[in-house]
Amino acid sequence: MNDKSSVDIVNVVNDYCTTITPVLFLFNQPPGGPGPAQLSPSLAAMSLQSSTPEALRVVNLLQERNLLPPTPVPAPTPCLPQDLQKINCNPEVFRCTLTSIPQTQSLLNKAKMPLGLLLHPFKDLSQLPVVTSSTIVRCRSCRTYINPFVSFLDQRRWKCNLCYRVNDVPEEFMYNPVSRSYGEPHKRPEVQNATIEFIAPSEYMLRPPQPAVYLFVLDVSHNAVETGYLNVFCQSLLDNINALPGDSRTKVGFITFDSTIHFYNLQEGLSQPQMLIVSDIEDIFLPTPDSLLVNLNECKELVQDLLKSLPTLFGKTMETQSALGSALQAAFKLLSPTGGRMSVFQTQLPNLGVGALQSREDPNQRASAKDIQHLSPATDFYKKLALDCSGQQVAVDLFLLSAQYCDLASLGCISRYSAGSVYYYPSYHHQHSPAQVERFQKDLKRYLTRKIGFEAVMRIRCTKGLSIHTFHGNFFVRSTDLLSLPNVNPDAGFAVQMSIEDNLDDMQVVSFQAALLYTSSKGERRIRVHTLCLPVVSSLSDIFSGADVQAMTGLLACMAVDRSVTASLSDARDAMTNAAIDSLTSYRQSVLTIQQPGLLAPACLRLFPLYILALLKQKAFRTGTSTRLDDRVFAMCQLKYQPLFYAMLMIHPALYRVDDLTDEGALNINERTIPQPRVLQLSVEKLSREGAFLMDTGTVMYLWIGRNCHPNFLTQVLGVPNYAAVPENLYLLPELDTAESQRTRAFVGWLRDQRPFYPSLHVIRDESQLKANFMQNMIEDRTASALSYYEFLLHLQQQISK
Repeated sequence: MNDKSSVDIVNVVNDYCTTITPVLFLFNQPPGGPGPAQLSPSLAAMSLQSSTPEALRVVNLLQERNLLPPTPVPAPTPCLPQDLQKINCNPEVFRCTLTSIPQTQSLLNKAKMPLGLLLHPFKDLSQLPVVTSSTIVRCRSCRTYINPFVSFLDQRRWKCNLCYRVNDVPEEFMYNPVSRSYGEPHKRPEVQNATIEFIAPSEYMLRPPQPAVYLFVLDVSHNAVETGYLNVFCQSLLDNINALPGDSRTKVGFITFDSTIHFYNLQEGLSQPQMLIVSDIEDIFLPTPDSLLVNLNECKELVQDLLKSLPTLFGKTMETQSALGSALQAAFKLLSPTGGRMSVFQTQLPNLGVGALQSREDPNQRASAKDIQHLSPATDFYKKLALDCSGQQVAVDLFLLSAQYCDLASLGCISRYSAGSVYYYPSYHHQHSPAQVERFQKDLKRYLTRKIGFEAVMRIRCTKGLSIHTFHGNFFVRSTDLLSLPNVNPDAGFAVQMSIEDNLDDMQVVSFQAALLYTSSKGERRIRVHTLCLPVVSSLSDIFSGADVQAMTGLLACMAVDRSVTASLSDARDAMTNAAIDSLTSYRQSVLTIQQPGLLAPACLRLFPLYILALLKQKAFRTGTSTRLDDRVFAMCQLKYQPLFYAMLMIHPALYRVDDLTDEGALNINERTIPQPRVLQLSVEKLSREGAFLMDTGTVMYLWIGRNCHPNFLTQVLGVPNYAAVPENLYLLPELDTAESQRTRAFVGWLRDQRPFYPSLHVIRDESQLKANFMQNMIEDRTASALSYYEFLLHLQQQISK
């Protein structure tokens, strides 16, 4: 699939209108009225400072200690005219680190803040306008899709908001399918929605849309059988087999491996699945592909028979070796003709054949070394294979279930460069870690049934004068602005670093557009387009007032991961600390009119030092604490790959007191009452031995029970008579018929519902082994190897005063 055929679709021919959500008719000016490109008077009249005084309120961080808002931090609203603001892209999908764009690169350099975009392009959306149009209208020069921020010069001409070329309005676009009226192109859905999806017809593709193809590659060595994961996998696939996204063409296949590779003939007409063993792993002979990748609808019974027999098939194996590399090569050969998704389950270090690895971790060096070794791959085998996969539209998802070191730094490349995902379950065991088993089950269900896009590419465009220079996420960059995504899933995030190449002096606003072209699981070619519009400003105070502190933190985390791998961990840590020092220095020197003592920040940046300290203490970047190498590398993978909303919980967890939940201020969702306790600072000062506290770290929740916790909570929520009776490994809240139990479970359930993956819950007492994990997230407190928040602020002040 070349770039031209897949992204630059010119005129798409089809009938109009499958499903269109109600359109906001906000462009009510007559044709020829002012569009964003002529907004000088209306924007100039709006003083950013007067409209957002709170953002620039001076805060002395050393005096104001309780800065954390009681509710989650919202994304800042760009200072745009109301009609544009209403139709701007949802910040959960597309946001910028600076919601006011500096006119020049030198002004950006002076502000000392990072400029970049954070995207969640394939996010599950409750409302998505879907358009089947006889013409997809795009700029003839830069290929931008028509969007709410173009200008209509008159009924017949529109001006591109990225390159400013004047284009003709096609005749078909004059008819509005929603209002069924003629002559109002500015009221079409494409011009009313910042996020929209087009259905593109097949004649504009290099090849017919691929079917949904799923290949499962399963470790069946002795180690794998011991973990018991195979039972859970087979049962999950049996339970969800009818919910796999696809149509009548959907194909599935299975490969298992230890020191040999095993294929499974599932062809229609067989009475039972046939296992084919290939022992020559150096030069793998591939049996007939048609018998190994079969149509799911035609061969479902054989597939189900295989899933029922697989766990017992290897139950008594003593085979300890793992030829993962050869299994991946075989799987690649099998999927190459069609493309598809390869799901790989691995439980140990691969130690046989191509891609074999050796342990690179010295457990004695975990905490003492200032610089962490072996964050980069030991071999380029997995990266090269991933790039081959990407070229054939194959994405590889890796599930790593292991108690031992697996070299995720090397293995993770197979997913990173093929646009796959990495799932990691350290110390997974069907008996010893029930919380991990529950998380694996829930994750698998989501993984098997979530929406998927095949053979995708994403291109990001921006207004002339701006340029993109670094992408972050899992993909292969095919050209300067084109990402190759063999699979795209709704849980993947991306970040982009930007720079300002040419002065934006004569512009009032700039726009960014992300266009994602993919094949749906039903075989439709679709294009999802997101457009974001932001004002251009000429003063440093306006740049600061538009800073998005969470987006800045997310982008810096991605940059720090790269810096850790290409330079060193200490370099990355220094760079993050310097980001806080530099931005606050710039604010003090160039924005503050009255100099005063203290560590001063604008209100919009008041959480920036806290988030930077949180990053320094995050598993990916921390020093002085014993951190397993795979745990560290996985944390780095997540920071690069997760959408911002989920990454922020990993960086700065949310802490709530839950032993006194009430209905005051509660939400009412689907006839359920959801309590809304305050978010607390991450400090032991906020804990009380009389209380119970829930900490949400994104992938794990900890419910800490104080030694003198009120007996009412223990009996009504945990169903135990006293503190001593709280079970050591409790990971499920009992369903009790009490108001307290219902409130607590409703709140935990509501937190879980806000993310696609399933965070496990651990109930912990003072004596619990997991208490250390809970306490490590108390970011504001001092540890043996890291500063407290107050000490960190003093350090920043010292550096700024130099």
